[in-house]
Amino acid sequence: MSAVQALGTTGIVHRPVGPAESRSASRLWWDADADDYQATHGEFLGDVRFRWCPEGLVESEAGLLGPVDGRDVLEVGCGAASCSRWLATQGARPVGLDLSAGMLRQARAANARSGVDVPLVLADATELPFPDARFDLACSAFGAVPFVDDSAAVMREVHRVLRPGGRWVFATTHPLRWAFPDDPGPEGLTVYHSYFDRTPYAEFDDDGRATYVEHHRTLGDRVRELVGAGFELVDLIEPEWPEGHQEVWGQWSPLRGALVPGTAIYVCRRD
Repeated sequence: MSAVQALGTTGIVHRPVGPAESRSASRLWWDADADDYQATHGEFLGDVRFRWCPEGLVESEAGLLGPVDGRDVLEVGCGAASCSRWLATQGARPVGLDLSAGMLRQARAANARSGVDVPLVLADATELPFPDARFDLACSAFGAVPFVDDSAAVMREVHRVLRPGGRWVFATTHPLRWAFPDDPGPEGLTVYHSYFDRTPYAEFDDDGRATYVEHHRTLGDRVRELVGAGFELVDLIEPEWPEGHQEVWGQWSPLRGALVPGTAIYVCRRD
């Protein structure tokens, strides 16, 4: 049964969604979708692979985190934690954190399957359960940031748990994609929504309960969040669609990828 069926999703709307409702929807969705998500994307993501985005960019080639050997690393919104397991094989000491017990169940299964065991923590990215200056590096490949009401709080929390000079590198859907429908085909190339409308996207059931929520920030919003938290934005990566790459993932496709960016990767440094 799909997450849509399991949660009784019947509609889509752009409407205000507060922190508690957003958090509840994320737990509901990712717990219900964990098995299908891994069945659909697990082969592409791998059990021990750090892939930043649907375009296929891997950390082993990109090196966005810099040296990881001997570093304490927090993966925020780790899902099945394939990135954390890859980091462990490179000599890092990773910790994977996620809001969804369903996704962490997948992570434990992949730990056992791969033989690479990484610590896993069930927690909210806006309230990280770690002391100040606990980590050297933090990363997120499409985890947490787009799904929380107050993403600025995530930036502040990551800044708090990083040591001076630490890096925070995270990938999200490119903000430009907010203006386009979630369609990998030709109809997905027509602007239908204002890029400047920050009203959350919400799916809901017959009782009006949110079953999936995603939040939009413009590029300017995101930069202000980072600077406000005390980060220096070192680089902004917009991966191009690789030649010969035929993977279709939701709205990502060779057709759209050749014309508009699908992913934004923010490379940040803590003072």
